[in-house]
Amino acid sequence: MRSMYVVAHPEAAHHIEKVVGGWHDSRLTAAGLRAAGAIARTLRAEIPEGVEVEVVSSDLRRARRTADEIAGLFGVAPVLDRRLREKSYGEAEGRPQEWLDRRFVPPPATGDRMGHHEGVPGAETRGECARRVHDAMDDILGRPATHQIVVTHGFALTFVVTAWIKMPYESLGSVSFRAPSGSITELREDDFFHNRQVVSLGATGHLG
Repeated sequence: MRSMYVVAHPEAAHHIEKVVGGWHDSRLTAAGLRAAGAIARTLRAEIPEGVEVEVVSSDLRRARRTADEIAGLFGVAPVLDRRLREKSYGEAEGRPQEWLDRRFVPPPATGDRMGHHEGVPGAETRGECARRVHDAMDDILGRPATHQIVVTHGFALTFVVTAWIKMPYESLGSVSFRAPSGSITELREDDFFHNRQVVSLGATGHLG
């Protein structure tokens, strides 16, 4: 059986400063650091002793710090993969959210949603973000660890899950899995049927 736990990093400075995140390299807040500790303890209690555990994380500071907290309890070093970063918002990153809101061009209800450009120079399309996250997941799932912990971001998490359930790229235009900051999503593949389950999505009970 393979188990994967997908962590959406907890509260970071850009959340409370109301600035655009994306690749803006904000730090965890004090509350975020406490939540990272709770996430780590919850995963340590959930995963059996003695099994091989791999921690893979976005390289942005808020995710990396969360991964360090988790990896420390398992006695491993986190693997950093920039492909697990949040969607890039280009020139909007680090600016007030209202700056982005004034310029944002929402995607059409139908048509080319994956290639749609949202009106901000340097921003990724949905398709560009999805492709790199799926590429990262191909590599992660090609490794032998039976228990893997992936630390990523709220928007990118959707594509971690779609890669897990093998949704084709062409079907990703409208899908969205909502997982709050600091949440844990549990994924599992059984040994017999090799079905890939979404056991839980965006669980936050560990945050109290």
